[in-house]
Amino acid sequence: MKKRPLETVLGFAVLVVAIGFMVVASSKIEVKAIEGYPVNIVFQQAGGLENGSDVRISGLKVGTVTDRYLDEDFNARVKVVVKSDVKLPEDTLAEIMGDGLMGGKFVNLVPGKSRKMLEENATITKVKDFKTLEDSVSEIIFLATKDSK
Repeated sequence: MKKRPLETVLGFAVLVVAIGFMVVASSKIEVKAIEGYPVNIVFQQAGGLENGSDVRISGLKVGTVTDRYLDEDFNARVKVVVKSDVKLPEDTLAEIMGDGLMGGKFVNLVPGKSRKMLEENATITKVKDFKTLEDSVSEIIFLATKDSK
């Protein structure tokens, strides 16, 4: 087979562009582990939450999900690590949310007003369980049919 110099140059250019995209993407993504203190959260539904998912407050990443398992009462127990400089009040609310229809799930924390802060390995007891799209649609249908009668 005869090699054409134009094909070789174009192949090399595509390779350089692909490497450039990878460099830019890796610089934008936070892949390092969060250093901080562990906190437990007990949900009835974990709703597709994965190890490595973000823990956020006001849309900013403050932690990472490190483990998920089923406890003896068949609840989803989620372990997270929160940055050490972020002190959470005892009455913090935890909820599982999604990044749009196709996005991943994350734990959203809504700090409360308590002056007492969570200790290391404490458990957040105020939770809002994850609602699937099907759950939300069925609630809307129920409310719509209830009002029409």
